[in-house]
Amino acid sequence: MRYARWASAAVLVMVSASLFALTFKDLQMNFARVEAAYLEKETALRELFREKGVAFPPRRIYIRVFKRERTVEVWASAERRGPLTLVVSYDFLILSGRLGPKRRLGDGQVPEGFYHISHFNPESRFHLSLGINYPNVSDRILKDGDDPGGAIYIHGSFVTIGCVPITDDKIKELYILAVEAADRGQARIPVHIFPARLDETGWAALREEYQDNRALIEFWEILKPGYDLFEQGRVVPAVSVSGTGRYVVTSSTERRGTHP
Repeated sequence: MRYARWASAAVLVMVSASLFALTFKDLQMNFARVEAAYLEKETALRELFREKGVAFPPRRIYIRVFKRERTVEVWASAERRGPLTLVVSYDFLILSGRLGPKRRLGDGQVPEGFYHISHFNPESRFHLSLGINYPNVSDRILKDGDDPGGAIYIHGSFVTIGCVPITDDKIKELYILAVEAADRGQARIPVHIFPARLDETGWAALREEYQDNRALIEFWEILKPGYDLFEQGRVVPAVSVSGTGRYVVTSSTERRGTHP
């Protein structure tokens, strides 16, 4: 009897130890859609990374969204710090709302600003989805009314209200890359959402088109350093938020970078 109790306890310890040994990727692979995505896409992703000169799996990824161009860029690196490489761009067919930030529940807007992936949904209504941390500190300060809204995702399908739909096919790839980066220790995957490419041409076009909306131009002027600094060195800048909700963007290494 004493031996039986000891044996049962030993089995329990072994099972508990094996559970604690599970990685983030192990847990994600328990979901059928994630497992299927890996079976379908992993080989192609490895080849894509080889072509781009980036070791797979990535240790870090960075996501940029350009609303006017309806483009999602994925940058990656196999190193803990240093410059990133553009690996792939995805188009999305539908843009909910208009250019400009999201400020309230039900406005149909895709947010603009500096965010990070806050959760993974392997059983999404839109196949797979990556949630961003909207509303962040800035959004909560600058909200219009009591409720700024929420539940903003990059997801599958091609329909949406306020999110970024890149189709079921492409979300499989992006989800895998996010899982791999998180599994290798990237605590926050930055997602920066801009109204458009803020290069010389894109910025001039925005200023011309929205010259009568000074508040919007001033908001975009705050976002622009985040675009410019990354373009200069391919390193994600550090971002903080002032007491008035204003983004403060500074040059930094990835190690020191923060995201609201």
